Amino acid sequence: MRSSERRGILAAGNFIVDRIKRIDAYPAENMLATIEDEARSNGGGPYNVLKDLAAMRADYPLLAAGRIGADEDGDWIRADCAAHGIDGSRLTSDSDYPTSYTDVMTVSESGRRTFFHRRGANARFDGSGFDFDACPARMLHLAYLMLLDDLDRFEPEGRTRASHVLEAASNAGLVTSIDIVSTEHPRFRDIVCSAIPQTDHLLMNEVEASRVLGRTLDPANPVSLLDAAGELLEFGVREAVVIHTEHGAVMVRRDGNTLRQGSVRVPPTFIRGANGAGDAFAAGYLHGVHENLSHASALELAVCTAAACLSDASPSAGLMNIDACLFLGQEFGFADF
Repeated sequence: MRSSERRGILAAGNFIVDRIKRIDAYPAENMLATIEDEARSNGGGPYNVLKDLAAMRADYPLLAAGRIGADEDGDWIRADCAAHGIDGSRLTSDSDYPTSYTDVMTVSESGRRTFFHRRGANARFDGSGFDFDACPARMLHLAYLMLLDDLDRFEPEGRTRASHVLEAASNAGLVTSIDIVSTEHPRFRDIVCSAIPQTDHLLMNEVEASRVLGRTLDPANPVSLLDAAGELLEFGVREAVVIHTEHGAVMVRRDGNTLRQGSVRVPPTFIRGANGAGDAFAAGYLHGVHENLSHASALELAVCTAAACLSDASPSAGLMNIDACLFLGQEFGFADF
């Protein structure tokens, strides 16, 4: 399929059931916390991004690819995708591993969350069987590196399986993007660097960028973040590096352009949880790329969709249509960044 004929976003990787529990405080070891309420929701970068885009009322195809269990949680994911207009035909079922799930503990007052994750079927997803030539999507978003064991695995020639999947997508004419999970991994830098040369848009937060670069980054310092994004670009990213923090986001592009955008100044009473805010940022940014918005408009939409996410403890229930998300920026203004 020719690139000019492509339309839609294929999001591949982690499809997780989040079991969200809002607690009064995070306890010390051997101590007790009170669960104030709980719910089940979508989790994992690709799943969250697709649900966010559906809530934003994106008018192009949304396609899911990943590995889920042949179990009740897997059935729930398929039904949820169908209910939100997401094509789940590229989700494969695994009878040997359960659907991946995460217990998400969100502290009521701060919105901070802690994750307890069962890797499950996601660990066996390796991207095999993809026919990118037949896929109608314009973009492939792959996430999360460090949480996809078979894709993170290095093959004999020294490259990860993920890098080969990204290369195949690129060769078929898709625009590629990747997102990372904030975790400890002995080969964090190696895995990211293997994927980067096949990546058009690299999205990460300051913690993940710090792990790649080997130094701590100040999330409130846009100058140092721009320097870091520039360094990451030189690792081989083909179009743009975007680093986002709670204070704002920066972008450095291959054409030499740089941008910074402050986050939305939402009041504390607006915030119900930060779970999924990074994926909501990614959804806004990827929509901007798909729709050929200006770089500045794509970043502004990204911080607005991230702000909308904060209004609910689940990853996607706070998302609204695009105009409503953008209105948050008009209503509350943007932080200096």
